[in-house]
Amino acid sequence: MSDDDPVEVEVEVEQAGARPGVPDGFERLWTPHRMAYIGGENKPSDDAAGAGCPFCRAPSLSDEDALIVARGDAAYVVLNLYPYNSGHLLVCPYRHVADYTDLTPEEVADVAELTRTAMRVVRAAYAPDGFNLGMNQGQVAGAGIAAHLHQHIVPRWGGDSNFLPIVARTRALPELLSDTRARLAAAWPTDQKG
Repeated sequence: MSDDDPVEVEVEVEQAGARPGVPDGFERLWTPHRMAYIGGENKPSDDAAGAGCPFCRAPSLSDEDALIVARGDAAYVVLNLYPYNSGHLLVCPYRHVADYTDLTPEEVADVAELTRTAMRVVRAAYAPDGFNLGMNQGQVAGAGIAAHLHQHIVPRWGGDSNFLPIVARTRALPELLSDTRARLAAAWPTDQKG
């Protein structure tokens, strides 16, 4: 496979007519992951490192179970469990650290290199028009899990924003997280798989 070949993954789609009731002509956007997020699922109860922190716990799981796409020496790449768009990735240091200025030089280098590779992989797999990259440092800055630093990589397409996030607090995502992880893991350069 060349770097320019898109990766194809079979996608499972729920058929609207497969459920009881009378079809009414409306398509349904099922986003059950949003209710879990709203209810605080997977949020740590405190700022401590360890099994209570999802970013500390993820590397101890299988890549498929944790939705890890790739592992580096000092950091790893994982799907955002509550993505803004399909292909929304996070680069997390293995070490439980909150502030970017507290990263070691090795962690900074690994986070940066994994971010660059992730952008290349997402481009090959999804052909986005651009990206939003960033770290929310502190809860007041929007960090959902402020105690464990994570870099967001959000692919963007022209016209990908619509009324749903504004009016209905809902995002329309065309692909299941397990399918997204499989597509991106398959597209990750083989010389950089951990």
